[in-house]
Amino acid sequence: MRNLLLVSVVLMVALSPVFAGGGSEGGAASDEPLVWVWYPNESTPEFAESRTALIELAEQAIGREIEEQLTTDYLIAIEAIVNENAAFSWFGGEGYIQAHADEPAVLPLVVASPSDSLDDAKYYSMIGTLAQNAGQYQINGEFDLDTLRQATFSFVSNSSTSGFRVPSAVLSTHFSVEAEDLLEGGPDNVFSQVMFGGSHQGSFFNVLSGEAEVGVFCNACVDSYVDWVTGDVNDPVPGDIIRVRPGADAPFNQVEGVEVSLIETVAVLQAPLIMNTNLLSDEEVAALRAAFTSEAATSNSDIFGPEGSTAFWEEGDRFLLVEDEWYDPIRRLAGML
Repeated sequence: MRNLLLVSVVLMVALSPVFAGGGSEGGAASDEPLVWVWYPNESTPEFAESRTALIELAEQAIGREIEEQLTTDYLIAIEAIVNENAAFSWFGGEGYIQAHADEPAVLPLVVASPSDSLDDAKYYSMIGTLAQNAGQYQINGEFDLDTLRQATFSFVSNSSTSGFRVPSAVLSTHFSVEAEDLLEGGPDNVFSQVMFGGSHQGSFFNVLSGEAEVGVFCNACVDSYVDWVTGDVNDPVPGDIIRVRPGADAPFNQVEGVEVSLIETVAVLQAPLIMNTNLLSDEEVAALRAAFTSEAATSNSDIFGPEGSTAFWEEGDRFLLVEDEWYDPIRRLAGML
């Protein structure tokens, strides 16, 4: 775990040059540029066009410049939103409920769905291992979570929904321990060693490189780098196999052709695009909601791209309005309700 004082110093130095301008209830305080801060998962170069498309959509809606801030740490992004150093981001449910708890003005803008229903707004947390080692985690030919005991294990971040909160709920129930007990390894703990990838790509690479025997990552987060040997990205199940595709972006170009078998998959509420409404007027919030749910947004191929593209979502998806209460199931997992 990072020293909290060090993190605070980093935040003061790193975020002050891009301060978005203080806001007051009911309206923004100035016309200074706003900031869109990104989680590590979305900060990598291959997603630049999709990031730009979202920022331009927001800029056109409110008529204000928006700068982007890339990060390598979940906490930096969360603190930027909470402390009004950024107005927008795309958080998983866990990061969102943490931010909202610290600053109630942080609210969801929209969420992506493959249909007109929030019931379909989901993605998957996946636990995987190298395909060549899959047999070690099976009993009578079926994957069994009991076999994970004393494995070296990679999570994403303890601020990640699909990279920690959801899989830890499954694992803590199975092994009859508290979720926080899974954060450390040792002979008296569930796992022999626990590491954090810092992003879904990082956790996935921990598995591919053999640094971790087993790890967590989400289907949408790694889909740009893999082909599905068996199964389908939209409905992954235990036993599906994914393979790093030729020409995958770094660092996955180091492990082209390596295959991973899925041990467990769990549906997760889709991550929201979020906003700090202290930095926006009521009119701007309304304009943003209209813009992101418009046909222009839905048909933008840099936002909703064809299969195999580096757009954040697939062609056929669209944004839906969502309220804070929709994330109450994540709060229950976190013990906040």
